[in-house]
Amino acid sequence: MPLARPFIPMPQWLGTLLLAFLGAQACLWANTPIPWMLGPLIVTATASMAGAPTYSWPLMRKFGQATIGMSLGLYFSPDMVALIGRLWWAIGLAIVWSLAMGYLCGVWLFRLNKERNPDLQRSTTYFSGAIGGASEMTQLAERMGGRSDWVASAHSLRVLLVTITIPFAMQWGQFNGHAMWQSSPVAFDPLGLAALIVLSGLSVALLRRFHSANPWFLGSLAVGIAVTALGQSWTSIPSAMSQAAQMFIGISLGVQFTPRFLRTAPHWLASVGLSTLSMMGLSVLFSWLLAQAVDLPTATLVLGTAPGGMAEMTITAKVLQLGVPIVTAFQVSRLVAILILVGPIYRWWVAPNNGRDKTTG
Repeated sequence: MPLARPFIPMPQWLGTLLLAFLGAQACLWANTPIPWMLGPLIVTATASMAGAPTYSWPLMRKFGQATIGMSLGLYFSPDMVALIGRLWWAIGLAIVWSLAMGYLCGVWLFRLNKERNPDLQRSTTYFSGAIGGASEMTQLAERMGGRSDWVASAHSLRVLLVTITIPFAMQWGQFNGHAMWQSSPVAFDPLGLAALIVLSGLSVALLRRFHSANPWFLGSLAVGIAVTALGQSWTSIPSAMSQAAQMFIGISLGVQFTPRFLRTAPHWLASVGLSTLSMMGLSVLFSWLLAQAVDLPTATLVLGTAPGGMAEMTITAKVLQLGVPIVTAFQVSRLVAILILVGPIYRWWVAPNNGRDKTTG
């Protein structure tokens, strides 16, 4: 018996798509940064919180992730790969910084909310503070006895604040990238694009077989890096394809802000918002200090260490030409480290030292 296909509410999806397109056009008119992602994100989030029947088609989100992954990989020339290799210690330091900042954020959220919520578990605040891997952190929190809805709302709000705040700050500060970090002009070649898509599909299938996090983004990114690092220039990504990808990602973020999100404990959301602003400020300070040691622009390192989503920060770097390979290397390395280390750190350190919050997982 054939498996039933998932139901796709086409009227809701087409309506959301039209709304997102109009949001992108409004941002283009207003000359905002990354208009094809910010416009759809803002209008979709607003409509979703107002109760409108918005919908994000998962297939389109996957298309967006794969397209962005491929396009970012085309920046990894042999010279850039060599530069990133020399920055291994800075990337490692940024990972330690992110783990420490996420842990301290979790401690702070616990202390701010424990009095109002006596049943609050450290697993809820710990995984809410972790930077990156929102869906994975939500699943881990639920497995460890935490409130998955609070963790999901914390990550959603943090990504929203970071995605809106940092691009505007970058544009307002008129930060520019270095010429060597821009992709070399390559003509669009349909056959080259087809080859990238086929290889990306195989890479994605392999990562999905091993249950990798974000396989559509990472699989396509790996193919783009491999091809470009070998000195090959098969094709460029059409601008319309890149714009559609950004729009689909913006929609997928915006639909998370449902009326239920507004009903989440206001004090919890306020504390998450305040902690996010604090984390952004600390990340700027850390990036400035690190820039003095590695001789890289502070703006590039801010995007690489920002406590926001990997796709959103790399898109910002791409659109504003702020060191795409450097930002991608920092963000991807952090994501992998977070997914590997956050769970064991909780089981070995947080839970045993937290009395009643000992869980098995």
